[in-house]
Amino acid sequence: MLFDLDGTLVDSTEVVERVWTSWADEHGIPMERLAGHHGVPTAQILAALVPADRVAAELTRVEAIEIAAAAGIRLLPGAAAALAATGPDRAAIVTSCTAPLAAARIGATGLRPPNLLVTASDVPVGKPDPAPYRLAVERLGLDPADCLAVEDTPAGLSSARAAGCRTLALSTTHRADELVADAVVGTLAEVVFAPAGRGLSVRLGKVPA
Repeated sequence: MLFDLDGTLVDSTEVVERVWTSWADEHGIPMERLAGHHGVPTAQILAALVPADRVAAELTRVEAIEIAAAAGIRLLPGAAAALAATGPDRAAIVTSCTAPLAAARIGATGLRPPNLLVTASDVPVGKPDPAPYRLAVERLGLDPADCLAVEDTPAGLSSARAAGCRTLALSTTHRADELVADAVVGTLAEVVFAPAGRGLSVRLGKVPA
């Protein structure tokens, strides 16, 4: 199981929108130019919006603001149960956050992450490129066809598909008809994970209380 973080395990939408709206207003950048960047690493977003010689400084600044705002992050329904069911060795978190930001958001929610965490700090290019998911599969020592990626954005789903993974989409940040995946549900509370031999079974249906 390969889980995205924001919009999949944790709800950071309000914090992210507040930070980026403030940043865009300060720089006179219309919010329309940020459309379609959800799920993409901050460095790649900034590279499309500011001159190359300003990207590093703006990245440091935006990341610092997002880390400071991590207290506003909350777990999404079913997230804790999904990670508990899959176990620490049969799952990974694959996120467009940098390592410090991912640590701040995971820590703020009290989420118990799996042993493997792949962040934007680990790859030369992030989602929608397949590099993040390819690295996760490689480090788990698995065939990508045996992995299910859980995502909430078109960019993340594109990354997972290109890496050869099966996909499960959550309609937490995008409409279901905007998400191309093997299956689409509302949240992880609608998915039941259970051990099955050396792997896991995945069944759509409400998680028992």
